Amino acid sequence: MSNTFKPLVVGGHTFKSRLIVGTGKYKDLDDTEACLRESGADMVTVAIRRVPPVKDGERSLWDAIPDDMLLLPNTAGCYTLDDCIRTAHLARELLGEEKGKFIKVEVIGCEKTLFPDVAETIKATERLSKEGFVCMPYITDDPVSALRLLDAGASAIMPLAAPIGSGLGIRNPHNLAIVMEMVRQHSPDIPVIVDAGVGTASDAALAMEMGVDGILMNTAIAGADDARMMAKAMRLAVESGRLAFEAGRIPRKLYATASSPMDGLLPSLR
Repeated sequence: MSNTFKPLVVGGHTFKSRLIVGTGKYKDLDDTEACLRESGADMVTVAIRRVPPVKDGERSLWDAIPDDMLLLPNTAGCYTLDDCIRTAHLARELLGEEKGKFIKVEVIGCEKTLFPDVAETIKATERLSKEGFVCMPYITDDPVSALRLLDAGASAIMPLAAPIGSGLGIRNPHNLAIVMEMVRQHSPDIPVIVDAGVGTASDAALAMEMGVDGILMNTAIAGADDARMMAKAMRLAVESGRLAFEAGRIPRKLYATASSPMDGLLPSLR
């Protein structure tokens, strides 16, 4: 990744990549490992409640995750505050005090849409933050909820772009822009990371060009016809989108503007 990037910082930890990937829905562990490496990501989220048990000697999901990737356990599948808190504690017990301090907070409010229960997510974030967790909560693209999560101690704000796994891309860029503006006014050092809804590379590039600090995705890569190729496409899209944002695009204009200057032309050519 280009060294012109400003690094992504979450909870005091610096990441060279602004892409975060998941571990679900791959066809096998070989594909999982190859895609994680191809993505260039250095943070990977794992649904603690959904890691399948293995027999002694068998390869597990943990074996497929590169050693240099930071683990971001998540509380996917939790529908109550108590389940979320219990799962976060399980992750910390499994990974240890230091490695287990990062947690992606998810409290689902609707089984059909997988939209988050925002009120319970705020409560969970507040409790877990007080217990020393670095909380990265998954929420709707609601600016007011984002501010409540900042007050609760969130280390990142992770609004959805569209429903989980839908591949619809950014459905409400206006709301997302307001979330970014309000978060940066309130807490300039807290990143806004799009979580859920990205379908292809152009979605990722657009989100990054808007100025989000990062993107978390799983289905868009794992569900592609060629997951490894899509992982590379997403890596490049996130990188190019961020470069475009930092470079600063030209303003949109109603009429054409000549690419070549008109001053100094010979009279016969004017």
